[in-house]
Amino acid sequence: MQILPKILPINELKNTANISKTCKESDTPIVITKNGYSDMVLMSVELYEKTIAKIQTAILLNEALNDPKRSEGAVELNSFIKGLVDNE
Repeated sequence: MQILPKILPINELKNTANISKTCKESDTPIVITKNGYSDMVLMSVELYEKTIAKIQTAILLNEALNDPKRSEGAVELNSFIKGLVDNE
């Protein structure tokens, strides 16, 4: 189940201490709206690093799956996926 992002109006950015606290406590990105429309996304550095790591892993996995000659360091897919899930 995907958790919906928190949505805040842009005028909430005036309270930087509260925004920082909300970002650090949130497991999802915070969508900032302007005039009722999505304008930007904020997230903690920890969430950003986890997201980037997942993207990089997906890219490497995709490259490995598309290159059958690349067998060095091969790992069974189920073990690989279990390792990803266990590290979250």
